[in-house]
Amino acid sequence: MGEPAADLAELERALAYAHRVIARREQTVAEVRALLERREISDATAELAVEELLGTGLLDDARFARRFAGDKRDLEQWGSTRIAGELNRRGVDAEQIVAVVAESGRQDELDTARVLLERRWPQAPRDDRERDRAWRLLVRRGYEPELAYEALREHERAAAGDAA
Repeated sequence: MGEPAADLAELERALAYAHRVIARREQTVAEVRALLERREISDATAELAVEELLGTGLLDDARFARRFAGDKRDLEQWGSTRIAGELNRRGVDAEQIVAVVAESGRQDELDTARVLLERRWPQAPRDDRERDRAWRLLVRRGYEPELAYEALREHERAAAGDAA
């Protein structure tokens, strides 16, 4: 007879903890499951808590992925490859990752890469060594190598046009 009360108490404890965590920073379903597991919440109770959070809209991986991708693109000038990798690491479903990455077209990604280059190199890179550093920065930030090269060439043309 004491078991349902214990399960209810554990569920309340799990939900209270999850609410505190989500209030600080939006989480993915996988992240919340992992946090509850570390708190030694049973799998069954953790699943009930996650279902409750999904039902109330406090957990939503699609919303998380859209916000995360937008923030990383706009604030840190990340490319789609890096965004997709980080979303995957956080446990977002592959279909949702593909959908979020597809929201940003090639031209948007190219423009974001150029913003990063313009911020780091207001003038065009002076030599091959500096050009290589700029290209490697873009690739590290998650831009496809071909797109990084194209962004670098556009940045050089724009800087040359500004100097003329």
